[in-house]
Amino acid sequence: MPVATVNPTTGKTEMIIESHSAAEVESRIAEADAAALALRATTFAQRAEWMLAAAEILDDQALGLGELITVEMGKPIAQSVAEVEKSAKAMRYYASHSEEFLADAPLEDPSTVGASQAWTRYEPLGVVLAVMPWNYPLWQVIRFAAPALMAGNAGLLKHASNVPQAALFLDTLFERAGFPKGSFRTLLIGGGDVAGVIADDRVKAVTLTGSEPAGRSVAQIAADHVKKAVLELGGSDPFIVLPSADVKAAAATAVRARINNNGQSCIAGKRFIVHDAVYDEFAAEFAAQMAALAVGDPLLPETQVGPLATESGRQELLELVEDARAAGATILTGGTVPDLPGWFYAPTVIADLPDDARLVQEEAFGPVASLYRARDAADALRIANQTTFGLSSAVWTNDPDEERYFIAGLDAGAVFVNGMTVSYQELPFGGIKRSGFGRELAAVGQREFCNLKTVWKA
Repeated sequence: MPVATVNPTTGKTEMIIESHSAAEVESRIAEADAAALALRATTFAQRAEWMLAAAEILDDQALGLGELITVEMGKPIAQSVAEVEKSAKAMRYYASHSEEFLADAPLEDPSTVGASQAWTRYEPLGVVLAVMPWNYPLWQVIRFAAPALMAGNAGLLKHASNVPQAALFLDTLFERAGFPKGSFRTLLIGGGDVAGVIADDRVKAVTLTGSEPAGRSVAQIAADHVKKAVLELGGSDPFIVLPSADVKAAAATAVRARINNNGQSCIAGKRFIVHDAVYDEFAAEFAAQMAALAVGDPLLPETQVGPLATESGRQELLELVEDARAAGATILTGGTVPDLPGWFYAPTVIADLPDDARLVQEEAFGPVASLYRARDAADALRIANQTTFGLSSAVWTNDPDEERYFIAGLDAGAVFVNGMTVSYQELPFGGIKRSGFGRELAAVGQREFCNLKTVWKA
């Protein structure tokens, strides 16, 4: 079945690309398998040289790549270019730090285990499959590929079907930079073909960023074949505002947190939980700023919110909002489909959500914010932890006791204090509960796809 670039700003098909045949998939897996053996024999210095060259390619093509991303999935052009630049930065980070992260670690006193020497070493696993989403079509892939290739692994990419041009760019990027042929290969296949790739003996592990159902499926297949999996799934992140906070600053940051990437980010603030003492002030400021956002063509520099990436994604968001409206929630702003071609949805703030509204538990993947009134800090924590997700979180307070309380009490993979969640290559990234398991980025993310080998010497 062909895959296509359908421009979400216009709804028009820009390009149709044929999927890979079974023979092509086999050839690409074989290339990756051979490349994994070749990479294992290279040095960190050699791989760093190639990785830095790949980063230069991104920097040289940043504007063109940014336009490609915007046309394929609709984010504002400035954010698309920033995604390219962020990816290049991460590549340079791993080029500089991988040898340190994966260095041998000697046991300080080997005599305690009856040895003259004992140490641990990290070794690459081999070919790793990445199943990646469309919302950050370059960054999501690079944050896997850069550490994986620098560790000496080879990569296979099953990208989202609506960003095929980004997938094909990534297919040649690393080889253009000097990596051995097949070090990173894109597979243009359907979701139903992923199981066969995971089951292939040449594929040693899998990582997925995507929906909870997709994560369940991939994890089950990996478990059936006793293979390592890392999952980064959905999130319905709490953004908590307490009386000691700078409420105006919190509201301004809340807007950015909610509408970044057109609201289509797993780690976006989605549930805004505000102490009763400052609720009215925050709600008024937040709703006014959301209503004032410029919605339109994402290729125009003045646009702040572009379209949803897919028509089905907008329909799912619309159904969540209409369910909340029918349940008696209050729409403070938005809740409408703009009179524009493509798949736009107005920035929306919803308050007074009853417990049985779907938005209370489900992730809103678009520019829709849920607003909750909390009686006190304990009530805010209860609301924050009431969903099945646990990706990231944010808390706004200038009270040290409250800060400690929320850092310890929030069920999440990260807590950001007086800020919004952002992924940094220097910090581990991932979640708990139904937001997945394992970590990406930093040293721990690179080690996920390495064999930690213990060596004992008499």
